[in-house]
Amino acid sequence: MAADHLSDGIRVNAVAPGRADTPWVLRLLSASDDLVATTANLRGRQPMGRLVTAEEVAFAISNLASPLAGSTTRTVFTVDGGLTTLRK
Repeated sequence: MAADHLSDGIRVNAVAPGRADTPWVLRLLSASDDLVATTANLRGRQPMGRLVTAEEVAFAISNLASPLAGSTTRTVFTVDGGLTTLRK
């Protein structure tokens, strides 16, 4: 897609966030019997020891949307605190 639309002046990029600290995640965590323990367990499985923030994801998006990123196309900006570096 990026190659197809480059001549039209359209850049194609993506932001791939990891587990983010959002109201949706909090609602899912709240369904557990022990919110504190479940939240601690989830954070403990993150390489950075915490969830990604919405502000960090927004920062990645704003960087890709910046005029200074005019030569950036066909890239995926992973904002996951190192989660994808873990072996499965």
